[in-house]
Amino acid sequence: MPSPHPADRWAQLRFSIIGPLLASPPEKGELAASLKELSERHWRHPLQGHAIQFSVPTLERWYYRARSADDPVAALRPRRRGDAGRSRTLAPHHVEALSAQYRAHPGWTVQLHYDNLAALAKQDDTYAGVPSYGTVRRFFRSQGWARRRLPKRNTLGAQQAAHRLEAREVRSYEVEYVHALWHADFHHGSQRVLTAQGAWATPLLLGIIDDRSRVVCHLQWYLQETAQMLIHGLSQALQKHGLPRALMTDNGAAMQAEEFQQGLNNLSILHEPTLPYSPYQNAKQESFWATLEGRLMAQLEGVADLRLGLLNELTQAWLEQEYHRSVHRELAATPLRRYLDERSVGRPAPDSATLRRAFRRIESRRLRRSDGTLSLAGKRYEVPDRYRHLERPLVAYARWDLTQVELLDPHTRGPLCPLYPLDKLANADGQRRRREPTTDKPAPAPTQGELSPLLRKLQADFAATGQPPAYLPTPDEQENRP
Repeated sequence: MPSPHPADRWAQLRFSIIGPLLASPPEKGELAASLKELSERHWRHPLQGHAIQFSVPTLERWYYRARSADDPVAALRPRRRGDAGRSRTLAPHHVEALSAQYRAHPGWTVQLHYDNLAALAKQDDTYAGVPSYGTVRRFFRSQGWARRRLPKRNTLGAQQAAHRLEAREVRSYEVEYVHALWHADFHHGSQRVLTAQGAWATPLLLGIIDDRSRVVCHLQWYLQETAQMLIHGLSQALQKHGLPRALMTDNGAAMQAEEFQQGLNNLSILHEPTLPYSPYQNAKQESFWATLEGRLMAQLEGVADLRLGLLNELTQAWLEQEYHRSVHRELAATPLRRYLDERSVGRPAPDSATLRRAFRRIESRRLRRSDGTLSLAGKRYEVPDRYRHLERPLVAYARWDLTQVELLDPHTRGPLCPLYPLDKLANADGQRRRREPTTDKPAPAPTQGELSPLLRKLQADFAATGQPPAYLPTPDEQENRP
């Protein structure tokens, strides 16, 4: 139950003092003695708790005000001053000086503005007669001049964002359906982890949150904020929860990477970047970071030898067992319950291979007529001879995984065939195939080197058990894992 307003607490105290006189009015000529007796008693201050006393005239005024009122408690509420809400009129030159100071230094406190105005008055008699600090503070409040944090870089974009924040109001928002909008952002952790190289590093947490339900679709710590890590985490969120309609991010380098932009376009996810220098547009993320730091990270302060794997395991446990099952103060329900009860506009997610192919950049390359190769990321790739007529072939690839390079149809941008690095040793045997007719159709699936039906069945059966492979992969295997 919320505590009473200070004015109500004062009214209750006054009524507790005067109430007995109203219930049993004193005889004629005995009122002064009764008020004298009450003035000698000590009462507890309704706000601060210390002992206080009241004079006879004060008690007499309360008595007559309450006796003639239909609602004695309301009549005993402290009355608003007649000049409340009106501040002393500042001289025009003082208003001009304060306005110039606030435009130049919106991050200053009111006290600092007042001190500078007082110093200016000592240097220039034009500004003499500086009003009190309270008058200046009330003037700032009447003008709506609140202290604003300045951007770290004074660029044109930062200036435009500051002007927009000053000219446009800020409102909280929430979409109507689950999966209508997701938020994605990186957060710099407050705890360092020990890496396999024996160095301390500050990890970054990628969080992807559904706007409607506040369910965290995916949460994972990384050592770098790159497009590869962003796509790695987003792909897991998509596979766990499906495809959203829109995704809001900031304008970081990872979010502007071509692989990320192309993937959202291929999956028909609308990208809604926040305005530059306007983090308040992604405030739901910032609120979640505060919850995570106050609940999870606060419990890891005394943990020595913290590793990235352990940090991710603890984060997943906290997310699923506490955050998703705790009542959200703004929603008046748990995020998980709202996620399940509300209407969803999400779509099924494709398989892992389709997601992997979606998040790639598409570029054109010049085909070398001499040996039918093209250059990509400093390496030469062989193009099948049947596509020798393509002057500027289109290739799709991700910069961090050059094992998945595909040649695309220049008209439909559909896959034609995979491309592999030039193998000069294999070509040294001197054997050459006959030239094939040129075509734009996809190449048939390769049969040479393909897994046998039995091995494919065993692999699928083992994957269905959900058990991890019974060996520890080396760092090279982890980097090249598809």
